[in-house]
Order: sequence, then C-alpha cells, then structure tokens
Amino acid sequence: MIVIAPNTVFNPAALETRQVPKKMFRRIGILPRRAGIGTWARIVFDVQILRYLVALAPFVIAMLIWPRLAFPIAQAPILMVLLVGLIEMKMLRVSKTARAGMIDEDAAARGLDTLRFRARTILTRLAAGKALSRHRLHLVVEQSELARVPPLTLVSVQLDGPDPQLLPLDAGEQRLIREALFDDDLTERDLLRINLREDIFLRDVALEARGVSAHARLAALIEQRAPQAQPAQ
Repeated sequence: MIVIAPNTVFNPAALETRQVPKKMFRRIGILPRRAGIGTWARIVFDVQILRYLVALAPFVIAMLIWPRLAFPIAQAPILMVLLVGLIEMKMLRVSKTARAGMIDEDAAARGLDTLRFRARTILTRLAAGKALSRHRLHLVVEQSELARVPPLTLVSVQLDGPDPQLLPLDAGEQRLIREALFDDDLTERDLLRINLREDIFLRDVALEARGVSAHARLAALIEQRAPQAQPAQ
C-alpha cells in the first residue's frame, strides 16, 4: 500500500485536481518519496508501455543475433500482437468467469462493509485531528487491475469543496491509515479479489466533516497533546 499525498510524492503538482475522487492509475506517474526496491519494481511493472517493450524484447534480440531475419521478423506484426495479447490477457489478467470464482458474493459484501467501516473511522479521526468542520472528506482506495502479481494499492485522503485537493498527511496520519485499513481479516489481496469480481478498482468512502462529533474532536485533541506532555518531576 502506498499512501499518496502532496508531501509523500516527488511530483505533488500531478495531484492537483478539479474534482474528487481523483483517479491515478494510467493518468499520473506515481513517484513516492519513500519506497523500497520491491515497491518501485511493482510501480514500474504497472506501466503498460514498458510491459509491451519487455514482451517484444525477444524479437529485438533475435534481429540482433540473426540480422538476416530482421526483415522477416519486422514484417510479422500479427505475431507480436498475439504475444503481447497472450501476456496481457492470459498471464496478467483473469477471465470474467474466473473473476466470479475468486470470491463469493457474500464474502465480497462483507469485505466492502469492513472497508467502509474502517475508512469512515479513519476519516473521522483525520477530520477531528485536522479540525476540519466543512466540506466532505473522501478516503480513496485505488488498485491496479493486474491479477497475477502482488497488489498495488494507492490510498489518499481527498477533500471535496470549492477547492478540491488531496490532503497532506503527517507521519502519524500515514501510520493511522497503514495500521487501520488492512489486516489479516481484510488484506489488499482480498480487496483485489472483490474488485476483480465487480470490475471496479476505485473505492471511495465519503464523510461529511461537519458530522464529526464533539467527542471525537476532543479525543483527537487529547491524543495530539499526549505526546507533548512532560513527566512530572
């Protein structure tokens, strides 16, 4: 899971939006500030044109090794298209029938209920902690459509209103999202199975900021002040 916010990516200008929820896959480059080699490899793998180039690499290599075959190979575009199609549609994706069998309808409904409950809990704490009292908050969870590789999940908090935007998130807020959204009962892979079944890869859970209770705001204030409290001498 990658938490996307203006202060967590190298290209915050790409996050500017005119409406929410903002869709990111295939529309902007994902350049997280903190990511391991495995995460970067997964991000690069999701770039479609790069996958095409890798799929066609054997043809290029063959032309370099056997120059006499360069012209015949270059004249066989149908074979190249078939190879790309085989990799994209058979190796990386699953058929509509197979999608339906990945998770049953009841389990999918329970998973989405869990996601919505957790998302609203996170948004409530964020709205209280940031003292937001207007507009609508959205927790947007977007996943890559590729089925046979590790899930790539982007999570952001977006603010609706006259000036729609992705909200900056400090370290504590990022940690809250990482710890509260997924666990063993609902994993990123579980959500991907649900998304594949329903062919929906962007989940948007909204919360009206004015609906956050005074109790939640007080709890957030106490939580913020707690780390600053000094032990009595």
